[in-house]
Amino acid sequence: MQDKVDISSKWISRGYHKTLVLRLVGLSRSTYYYHLKHPVSALNHRGGHPTTASTCTNDGRFVSNEQVKEWLCELIFAEGEYYGYHKLTWALRRKYQLIINKKKVYRLCKELDILKPQRKLKAKHPRRLARNHEITSSNRLWEIDLKYGYITGENRFFYILPIIDVFDRVIVDYHIGLNCNAQDAARTVQAAMFKRQVYGTDDLVIRSDNGPQFISHHFDESCIKFGVEHERIPCRTPNKNAHIESFNAILEGECLSKHEFQSYAEAYDTVSQFIKDYNAVRIHSSLKYHTPNEAYHLLQQKSLKIQSVRV
Repeated sequence: MQDKVDISSKWISRGYHKTLVLRLVGLSRSTYYYHLKHPVSALNHRGGHPTTASTCTNDGRFVSNEQVKEWLCELIFAEGEYYGYHKLTWALRRKYQLIINKKKVYRLCKELDILKPQRKLKAKHPRRLARNHEITSSNRLWEIDLKYGYITGENRFFYILPIIDVFDRVIVDYHIGLNCNAQDAARTVQAAMFKRQVYGTDDLVIRSDNGPQFISHHFDESCIKFGVEHERIPCRTPNKNAHIESFNAILEGECLSKHEFQSYAEAYDTVSQFIKDYNAVRIHSSLKYHTPNEAYHLLQQKSLKIQSVRV
């Protein structure tokens, strides 16, 4: 079509009658004038704003889309089982003071596959609610949760997914990346089990919240494959995941808030070193003032006795 417009313009510019040229080329006047006003580059531009990786709040803070997705999942499980994306938009504005429109909520819901017609896809794997435990040894209950960091120099978020043993307080393994999906969470669990040599046992429970990484079929299927029981805490009960929440608070207060990262590489190195120091240097009163690594090795040798943990 653009070729015909170019040919027509060429002959018209040489003085030939416009009506005759357009009739010979086979182009209507309206099409010819439209293409003159809208060149190919403009026609190929679909318009609209590019998608963003974060959402702004009323007080000017930026929240990552992964956090918004987690809030969407919590809203659906807690109160919005029959909400469409319009109501979810208003719920996000009311509860979390987000400046967000329904189109973005629709897109995030579509990425999570939780739009209303698909919401019946619950349960190939029924949800196991967190129950009370009394933990008396290592490798019985691990907690996992997602933490967000911000890279100022690149204006984007990165994600930290640590796993803590609630008895000996060791961060058994962790994932740091610019993305964190169900596959990353499953790989981190598998790596942690390999480190502790508990692969294939039936005694280990891993506890999470209702984030999108943990409600996915892939994560549940992976836990079944690994021989680990996965349980999720009820919505709005972070105290059920207290140990990993406490670690994430320490990570925020003593590491993330004290650095203004200029690159992902800098953020990765800093956070990795902090986790290593947490395991090897930081002492805990609950471990009789040993570091987590020391406590784990002493517990394995039966040289240390600490109180059981009730969760």
